[in-house]
This record gives sequence, structure tokens and C-alpha cells, in this order.
Amino acid sequence: MRGPSRRIAQAAVTLVGAAVLVWSLQLLAPGDPARRVLVANGVGNPTPTQVAALRAELGLDEPAPVRLGRWLLAAATGDLGRSWRSGAPVAAELADRLPATLRLAAVALALALIAQHRRADLAARGLVFLGAAVPSFVVGTLLLEVVVVRLGIGRVLADGSWGGAVLPAVPLALAAAAVWARVLRAAMLEVRARRHVQVARARGAGRLRVLLVHVLPGASPPLFTAIGMTVGSLLAGAAVVETIFTWPGVGPYLVEAIVARDVPVVQGTVLLGVLAHVVANTLADLAAAAVDPGRAR
Repeated sequence: MRGPSRRIAQAAVTLVGAAVLVWSLQLLAPGDPARRVLVANGVGNPTPTQVAALRAELGLDEPAPVRLGRWLLAAATGDLGRSWRSGAPVAAELADRLPATLRLAAVALALALIAQHRRADLAARGLVFLGAAVPSFVVGTLLLEVVVVRLGIGRVLADGSWGGAVLPAVPLALAAAAVWARVLRAAMLEVRARRHVQVARARGAGRLRVLLVHVLPGASPPLFTAIGMTVGSLLAGAAVVETIFTWPGVGPYLVEAIVARDVPVVQGTVLLGVLAHVVANTLADLAAAAVDPGRAR
């Protein structure tokens, strides 16, 4: 296999391997999962009979390879199991919250593109790179305290709307824009030093033609790769920012599940994040190969 087929196959293998790893991590968790579920549901001191009954109900008394195989087959059909806390299907819970997370990610990407492509002044560029140096949750906390609480702009309790997504998207966009700027600048400097660019200039090609025809196509593949990684990170790693702004997305759902040790929810949410990361990077890699066919070999 070559080109796109090979990349898609690699993505599939990566996703399966990540799914196995995500599921296997529960085996390293201390304590009995059935006992933790009973305690989380208000049973202060579960009896051995209660623990054994719940283990049988959850299928925890079966061998690990059997449980893993059943979980992988179910996940392949979109069945991520049921929450140990609420008993609701994890896939349905994620489907209810995913639109808000996608909306936040889309606004963050739009802001990052604006910051990346506009001719910003030195102060604006400094703000972008400062945002990259400071963790997103710190920037988010400062925005919430200064802009929302003190200046009265925006809402303390986010409503999940497009307008409400602007403020929580800022810390995510700052980090993304700074990464893209560094990658694109380094790639453009490297391409400009290549011989064919120097020859084009010597033959009288204008600056715009050199940029559009000779520099940007060669500098685009690293940028596409960075964008792909950023998209995956936005979908999979915005949990803290969403929690700070009480954004009704996947992030707070994951944080609550971690606190309650709700294993099916944690597994399903992490697997969703892995899927987003793998798909985004695969699409970015395919786009980079289309721009620079030499990458497909």
C-alpha cells in the first residue's frame, strides 16, 4: 500500500492500539471497581454479597481478554457501554455534549486563523506568544476574573451558544495561533533558502509570485501537520477550559466521571478524543501529501 491507503491503514492500527491501551488502564486502577461504584451510589460499606452481585452485573467477573474483546466489538458499533453512576448510555451522553465542544473548537480555530493570517502589530503578536507560554487554564481563569466578573462582559455560566463561545475560545486560540506561527515561519525561512526559489528570484519573479507559487506550497505541509495536531488537541484537551467556563461540553462530563471513577465514561470520552486526534492528523497528512506529493513516498 502506498499513499492515502497506507495512511488510512496506519490510522486504523493506531486507533485500535489506542483503544486497547485505554481499556487496559482500568486494570491498573487500585481497588475493586464494583465496590467503588457502590460507594459512589451511596452504599457506605458494601457487603461481599453486594460487591459480587454488581461484579456479575457489570461483567467484571469474566476474564480480561473476554471483556476487552466484547468492549472493542461494541465500541466499533458506537456502543461505549453505560455509565456506572447514572446507567445512561455513554454514547448518548457524549452525543448530547459533543455539539457544544465542537462549537467551542470551531470558534477557537477561527480566532487562531485570524491571528495567524492578519498583519498584526508587535503587541498583538506578543499577546499571542504570551498566550502560548502561559497554560490555557491560567489564561482562562484570568479572562473569567477580569472580563466577566470585573468588567461584566459575558456570562459566568456559559450557555453553549456561538456568541458565548468567544471568550472561552480565546485561551485555546492563543496557543494554537502561536504554534502555527512558529511552524509556518520556520518552514518559510527554510523554503526561501532553497535553490529553486533563488533561481525564480534571479529570473525576475515578483515577491507575490515567489510567495504563492514557490514558498507557500513548500511550507504548507508542516503547517497542515501542526493544524491537524491542534484540531485533535482542541477536541480532546479542552476539558479544563470548558470546566473553568462551565461550558456544557464533553470536558466537564469527563472531569465529573474521573472524580466519581466512572470507568465507562472515562474510557468512552478518552476514546472519542483519540479518534478526533487520529482523524484530524490523518486528514492533515493527506492534505500535506496532496500539496507536496513527495511526502507520499
